[in-house]
Amino acid sequence: MIESITIGSVATFRDPPEVLNGLSQFNYLFGSNGTGKTTVSRVIADEANFPTCKVAWKDGTKLQPLVYNRDFLEKNFSPSVDLKGIFTLGEKQADTLTKIATTKADLDALTTKIESLTLGLQGADGDGGKRSELAALEAGLKDICWAQKQKHDATLQGAFEGYRGSSEKFKAKVVQELTGNSATLVALSDLQKRAETVFGPTPTVAPLTHSIETANLIAHEANPILTKCVIGKDDVDIAAMIKKLSNSDWVREGRSYYDANEQVCPFCQQSTTEAFAQSLNEYFDEAFLVDSKAIDDLATNYATDAARVQQQVATTITTASKFLDAEKLKTEKELLDSKITINLQRLAAKKKEASRVVELDSIQNIAKAITALVDSANALATSHNNMVANLAKERQTLTAQVWKYVLEELKADLTSYKAKRDALNKAIEAMTAQIASTTADKLKKAAEIRELEKQTTSVQPTVDAINALLSSFGFQGFSLAIAASGTSYKLVRPDGLDAKTTLSEGERTFVTFLYFYHLLKGSESESGISTDRIVVFDDPVSSLDSDILFIVGSLIKRLLDEVRAETGHIKQVFVLTHNVYFHKEVTFNPKRSNGAMNEETFWIVRKPGLTSNIVKHPCNPINTSYDLLWSEVRRSDHSHLTIQNTLRRILENYFKFFGGVDPKEICSKFAGKEQLICNTLLSWINDGSHYAQDDLYMSIDESAVNTYLNVFRGIFEKSGHLAHYKMMMGDAFEESFSA
Repeated sequence: MIESITIGSVATFRDPPEVLNGLSQFNYLFGSNGTGKTTVSRVIADEANFPTCKVAWKDGTKLQPLVYNRDFLEKNFSPSVDLKGIFTLGEKQADTLTKIATTKADLDALTTKIESLTLGLQGADGDGGKRSELAALEAGLKDICWAQKQKHDATLQGAFEGYRGSSEKFKAKVVQELTGNSATLVALSDLQKRAETVFGPTPTVAPLTHSIETANLIAHEANPILTKCVIGKDDVDIAAMIKKLSNSDWVREGRSYYDANEQVCPFCQQSTTEAFAQSLNEYFDEAFLVDSKAIDDLATNYATDAARVQQQVATTITTASKFLDAEKLKTEKELLDSKITINLQRLAAKKKEASRVVELDSIQNIAKAITALVDSANALATSHNNMVANLAKERQTLTAQVWKYVLEELKADLTSYKAKRDALNKAIEAMTAQIASTTADKLKKAAEIRELEKQTTSVQPTVDAINALLSSFGFQGFSLAIAASGTSYKLVRPDGLDAKTTLSEGERTFVTFLYFYHLLKGSESESGISTDRIVVFDDPVSSLDSDILFIVGSLIKRLLDEVRAETGHIKQVFVLTHNVYFHKEVTFNPKRSNGAMNEETFWIVRKPGLTSNIVKHPCNPINTSYDLLWSEVRRSDHSHLTIQNTLRRILENYFKFFGGVDPKEICSKFAGKEQLICNTLLSWINDGSHYAQDDLYMSIDESAVNTYLNVFRGIFEKSGHLAHYKMMMGDAFEESFSA
């Protein structure tokens, strides 16, 4: 049966939508004509035609809706088309009827099983069951995964590209990686360091650092001239003296002055002989000159090579790449500069005193350290350049490793999630398969019932039943007969002529109702008679006199008793009406105390302005038509379109009953505009009895409603009947009135 109905954005219903929830076996809706009752019946009849509305069926099982409203009348009472025959089960084929009953019981059991499985699968409202558990599990994992994303997003967001804007997408990616990621697990620090380059701005190729050429400089350190004592020739007559005095370097230094001083000794200023000059020349022979030149060349070459190396190191520091440890290279350069300075000083001393043995400080260790720094920088630069050349592959590799790390952090949560998810999916698949299998069995049972019904159905019993009712109610001028097709009906006069086009509105309404009433127990085809259904009666007593209204009410009450006794296939009933008497007749139940019973719900459909609304009541809200009028006055949201007539009808009903009222005297107690309103409200005195007051009103706006209500109260006060007004207003009465 229907559990709730949502109606919005259709006819006079607006947003937010009106909701009828907590519906029961019997549901009564009362409202004036034009308030929106027929819209409710149309939504129930065919919800597919109303996409902005929703009908929620218990456990998702939709029953066949049979709706009596003006659409039904217009559809079935076209002058050019015969009434469709109503097939009912015959009572003579007991065996077939027993088989139908047994098969129907099997069908109901299958329906119950499907409802139970559906309840376990998706809950009563579609938001529960195993699917809800799975959804909650997925939502929980989504939150956990999103927390991981936020944790690493600042440093590893490049790997999350495409999934950073949606927690659902991020979770789905984690689940996808769970089954397909085979990357190597790498430490977070390494991932973050690589991410700076790989996921940062597109990197460029890094130039390699030129090597420092120190081989030539280092080779000077082993020059034999450094350890050679360079002196003159030993067999010259002055050699013994020079050797004894160890002043060879002193003598060599003085020769330049001796030659410039015209062979006068620069030390003692004595003239020398030609033989002495010849001895000096012989002492400093060709070998001495060669060695002296070697010392000069070594000093020059060392200085040149040293300056070149120093320049290379300085340039390397100035143009250092990001991979070179420039600070360490600066330290090594300081050591190199220091040693070169010392060595240049020692070479200068050797050059001045050729006989001195000199040893240069080695720069080999410094050269090795500089070379190592350059080689390390070039290795890193080469790796970087390889990465740049294969950036797409590097990004793919790093991305996979980042997701692998995320999976490792989520390992415990993912293990638990996978176990629960697999179990839930298995249960859902099993239940879905059972529903499909049971549904197939249900279709087979329904087919069996249709075949059995075809064996024992007839349209004649409906003709007999409806004609009997027409006759008993005094409708002698027409009857129902089977048309020439044998499967449809026609309305005929006693002389056999067609009566359909000449029926009065009351006759047409009554025949339509009788036809619908018998359709509830049958079908318009040879099958479907045993189908479970719900029934809607939308104002079935329009245009009927009181006698026929009573008969229709009695038939509906009989139907309600059958539904209570579960003797038929009707599971739920809706009754919609604007007729107070009919409503009270149909809803009468001696077992009801004050509030509504569990089997029933009561609703009022109203349209205070241009928008309809539906209000549920805890008890039957309709007592008498007079009290109903007062209930409109008691409401805070008065209708400015109908409030005048409501007030007129109350005054007419009360003061006609009380009698002896002089309207002129009452109106004379008002002044100005209020006196005009008083005359309007008491206009029935002159116009006679108005029972079609829905057509008698003046157009007023909402601001004038309060004035009308004040005058209405004033009429009771000024005529001495305030006690009655106070009694009828109940809790809505105010001592100091301001409507």
